[in-house]
Amino acid sequence: MASESGESNMDREMILADFQACTGIDNIAEAITLLELNNWDLVAAINGVIPQENGILQSNFSSEASQSSMFGPPSQSEAADAAAGGSVPPPSSSSSSSSPASSSTSAFCPVNPSSRHIVERQPRMLNFRVEYRQRTIELVLEEGSTVGEIKKLLEADLGIPVSKMQLKGWKSGDVSDSTVMRSLHLPKNNSLYVLTPDIAPTASTSKNSDLQESLNQNFLLVISHREAQRDYSLNFPGSRTIQEVKRNISDLTNIPVRHQQWDGWPASASDDSMTLAASGITYPCHHLSVCRRSSPANSQEPTEECADVHMVSDSEGDDFEDASEFGVDDSEMFGMGSSTCRKSPMMPENSENEADALLHFTAEFSSRYGETHPMFFIGSLEAASQEAFYGKARDRKLLAIYLHNDDSVLSNVFCSQMMCADSIVSYLSQNFITWAWDVTKEANKARLLTMCTRHFGSVVTQTIRTYKTDQFPLLLIVMGKRTSNEVLNVIQGNTTVDELMMRLMGAMEIFTAQQQEDIKDEDEREARETVKREQDEAYRVSLEADRKKREVQEREEAEQVRVERMRKEQEDEKEAIRLSLEQALPPEPDEDSVEQISKLRIRTPSGEFLERRFLGSCKLQVLFDFVASKGYPFEEFKLLTTFPRKNITQLDSGSTLLEAKLFPQETLFLEGKE
Repeated sequence: MASESGESNMDREMILADFQACTGIDNIAEAITLLELNNWDLVAAINGVIPQENGILQSNFSSEASQSSMFGPPSQSEAADAAAGGSVPPPSSSSSSSSPASSSTSAFCPVNPSSRHIVERQPRMLNFRVEYRQRTIELVLEEGSTVGEIKKLLEADLGIPVSKMQLKGWKSGDVSDSTVMRSLHLPKNNSLYVLTPDIAPTASTSKNSDLQESLNQNFLLVISHREAQRDYSLNFPGSRTIQEVKRNISDLTNIPVRHQQWDGWPASASDDSMTLAASGITYPCHHLSVCRRSSPANSQEPTEECADVHMVSDSEGDDFEDASEFGVDDSEMFGMGSSTCRKSPMMPENSENEADALLHFTAEFSSRYGETHPMFFIGSLEAASQEAFYGKARDRKLLAIYLHNDDSVLSNVFCSQMMCADSIVSYLSQNFITWAWDVTKEANKARLLTMCTRHFGSVVTQTIRTYKTDQFPLLLIVMGKRTSNEVLNVIQGNTTVDELMMRLMGAMEIFTAQQQEDIKDEDEREARETVKREQDEAYRVSLEADRKKREVQEREEAEQVRVERMRKEQEDEKEAIRLSLEQALPPEPDEDSVEQISKLRIRTPSGEFLERRFLGSCKLQVLFDFVASKGYPFEEFKLLTTFPRKNITQLDSGSTLLEAKLFPQETLFLEGKE
C-alpha cells in the first residue's frame, strides 16, 4: 500500500509539472485545484484552460487518438482512457499518415517522458494588429519569424516599399529587420503601427494623424483595487495595449490576468490587443476599477506562504544544480517542509519607506545567519546609487544589489555559505555599496521593479522579471557610467564561494579600468577649472584695481572742478568788489586845482608804479580803496613809506593825507602781508 501511495504521489507530481509547463500557470495551488476539478486528467485540465489558444489537446499515447484528432476532438471517455494509459487498438496505415506541413509545425509541451502524457499542440503563433493611417491589417506569424518578414507581408498589402517603412510599437524599442520575434519575448496579441516619414500623407489621413498623435500621448489611468481599497495612478503611453496594462496590474495586485474583473473600460475596448489610443478611453485621465473574479478555485486556495508549492519542469532543470548537492531535502525543494511557514519575513510587505524596510531586513538577516554579513546600505535605491556613483571619481564604488527570495531553496545556502563568508564580506565592504531587497512578496517585487525602471531602465527590469523563483537569490553588480548605469553581472544563487569571488573580482577589474579613466578626466577637468578660476581671479583683481583707479581719478577731477569753481567764485567776488571800489572813488583832481593836491606814486610787488593825484583833504580810506581797486585789497597787502619806513595801513583810515604827511608828493610801495 505504501509503494502504491508513493507511486501515486510521484505520478501526480509529474502531471502537475506537465500541466504547469503547458499552461504557464505559476501558482501551484491554482494548478492543483484545476487538476482536482478534472480528477487529475491532464488533457481535460489543459483543454479547460487554453482551448481557445492552442486548440483541443489530445493524448498522444494512443495512435487511434492521434487519428481521431485529424477529424475532430476525441470524446471525453477516449481522452480519459488515453490519459490513464489504457490500451487501444493499433491504427491503420492510412490513419497514421500525416502531411509534411502538419509534421513541420507540430510541437510538444516539455513534460516528463516517464509520465507517459505527451501533449501535442500547434507552434506558438503571434497575432499582430498593424495600423497605418486609415487601415488596420491583421497578421498571424510563427514566433520564429523575423521582423523583416512582417514588413514583406505589409509591403504586399499596403504597397509601401520596405525601405520606406518604419515599424513602431515594440516594447523593447526599435528593432532591426533580422531580429527574431522569439528573442523579443512578445505576448500572443500585439499592436504595431507603420510610419512612412518619406511619404507625404493625403487629406484623407487626418483621422489617422490624430491616432498617431494619441499613440505618442501619455494616459493617466486611476485604477481602484476594490478588495484592497487602494488606488493606483499609473501613466501609460498611448501605444501600450490593454493586455499590457492588465499584466502590470497583475504585478501590483497579485491578481492573474485571467482572474481580473474590470469596470470602466469603454464599449469600444472590445479586444485586449487594442492600444490605449484606439480603445476610446478618456484623455488625459481615465478611471477604472478591478477586483478578483469569483470562481470555485479561489475558495480552495491555501494560504500563500504555507502552500505555494513550486515545481520545476524538465525544461528549467538544466539550468540549475541538483538541490541535493546543497543538502536540501526533496520535501523542502517542493515547498512542503516546515521552513515554508515563516513567522518573520525578511522584509515587511507594506513598509512606509525603504529605509525602514532595510532596517528590518538587516535585523532579520542577522538573526538568521549571524552578525558576519555585508554591511547593507540603509536607505533608498536612489540614495545608494548616489553614494556609489556620484561622488569623487576616487571615492566611487560598484553597487551590489542583493535580491532575496525565501521561496527559493537556494536562499539559505547562498546566505549562510556565500554572503556570510569572511572573504566575501571583506571584499564587498571594501569595494561595493551593498543594497538589499526581499522579493518574496509580490508587492515588494512590484515595488522593486518600479525602482529599477526609474533608475536603470526597462531592460534591467525585464531581466529581473525573467528569473524564476528557483534562480534566486540574485546579486546584481551595477557600475555607474556617464550616460546610464550598467549592470555588469547577474550572479544567481547556484554558485560557489570561489566562483562568486571570481565574478566580483572580474567586475572590479572592469570598474577599476573605468575608474582610472574617470580619475584622469576628473583631474584634467579640475586642472582646467583651477586655471580658469585663477584667470577669473586675476581678471577680477584687475577689474577691481581699474575700478579703484577710476574712482580716485574721478575724485581728483571732482576736487579740481570744485577748487576751480571756488577760485572762480572768489575771483568774481574780488572783481566785483574792485569794480565797486573803483566806481566809488572820487574823481582825480586837476593839477592846477586851487586846493592842496597830493601826488602819490605807488610801487607794486611786480615793479610797476601806480600814480594818482588826491586832494590833501582826502581820507586815507580813499587811498586804500584806490589800491584795492587795482587788485591789491587791504586785507592782503600793506602800504609802506620809503623813508622813514612806516606802515600807512596801520594808521587811522579816517585821517587825511595831510595829517599822514603824504603831501605834496610821496612814493609808497606795496608789500604782501605775512
